[in-house]
Amino acid sequence: MSASTVKKASRFLSLVLRHDPARAGIVLDAAGWTPVPDLLAALARRGMAITFDDLVHIVETNDKRRFAFNPDRSLIRASQGHSLPVDLGYGDRAPPETLYHGTVARFLPAIRAQGLVPGQRHDVHLSPDADTARRVGARRGDPVVLRVDAGAMHRDGFAF
Repeated sequence: MSASTVKKASRFLSLVLRHDPARAGIVLDAAGWTPVPDLLAALARRGMAITFDDLVHIVETNDKRRFAFNPDRSLIRASQGHSLPVDLGYGDRAPPETLYHGTVARFLPAIRAQGLVPGQRHDVHLSPDADTARRVGARRGDPVVLRVDAGAMHRDGFAF
């Protein structure tokens, strides 16, 4: 599978598994899962006929771990970043002391006024290291990386 096919399929997966399953004619359950055969058929209808092995490759090599299979690989879902109501079942857990948020300068005034807010998503995206946050921010322009004192926030009652 070519790199461009992987990228195109990955973007489509992000769209339909995180934001708009109806665009592909698939249905997500309450936890965000959809049957793999349904997704492969939807991809084929969109001119992106890929095999199950191709899908496994996309899931396993995605640098941001955007997608996950259930244990028997019969279901797939996005791991994060949903704008749809889904219960990923992650639960709260203690974060590392420091996390990072990647953004761009034009959003800094709003962040300073309102803090980090999820906007149309369920959660604020925080990264474990500055390099990952920089890559996240770079998608929208010249990146700015914010350091988040996640440990102190957790001790103050913020859920992670």
